Amino acid sequence: MRRIGYDPKHINTYVILLSAPLLLSIYRAHGAAEHFLDWFPGFGGHPIEEMLAVLFQWSAFFILVGLIPALYARIKMKASFWDLGGGLGDRRFGSIFVVVALPLVILPIAYISSAMPEIMAEYPMARVLFSRPDMIVWYELAYVLIYYIAWEFYFRGFLLFGLEKTFGGVNAILIQTISSALVHIGKPEGELMGAIVAGVVFGALALRTRSFWYGFILHASLGVLVDLFVLMV
Repeated sequence: MRRIGYDPKHINTYVILLSAPLLLSIYRAHGAAEHFLDWFPGFGGHPIEEMLAVLFQWSAFFILVGLIPALYARIKMKASFWDLGGGLGDRRFGSIFVVVALPLVILPIAYISSAMPEIMAEYPMARVLFSRPDMIVWYELAYVLIYYIAWEFYFRGFLLFGLEKTFGGVNAILIQTISSALVHIGKPEGELMGAIVAGVVFGALALRTRSFWYGFILHASLGVLVDLFVLMV
């Protein structure tokens, strides 16, 4: 093993790196919405089957890249949630960044994107919302609390802060950007390209503030606003 440079002291680094292809592959192969009926066939034909399938997908994502990495970090790495960017960090810089970026960057991008045919065909993922506006609030809350928290914790928390000491800040940003961008394969081209930019920006923001929450606010706001703008058309 010495010939390939294996060092037992870096076992946590190896696990963090392998977690991306392993957990994300399991998610795509078994946790996507199209696999909902494979797990819960009794819900076939349910009036809100589509929404339940999306909730299933988000829950699978939360377990795989939220809960499992968090447990590993706590038990094996002895790292707390705050060690991985779960605290508020530099609140002044983070707050100013969010206050400026929300109206000047996120809102225009969401509005412009929502008028693109490929985005309109993709979002919201549960198309039943067009006929069930009473479910919009609950859907978006689940979107933010289940999906986006897990997303930011894993990419801008577990991966980013977990690899920073070994590879340095810039390399850690690029590694998590590669992983997060690849998850977008199959999405509209504009979203896929945007994911690369967002990975770098939100990664740099997380390291600068020592917190992933500011990127979470911006990322979740973009997703929710796109949904709402599309639904308003």
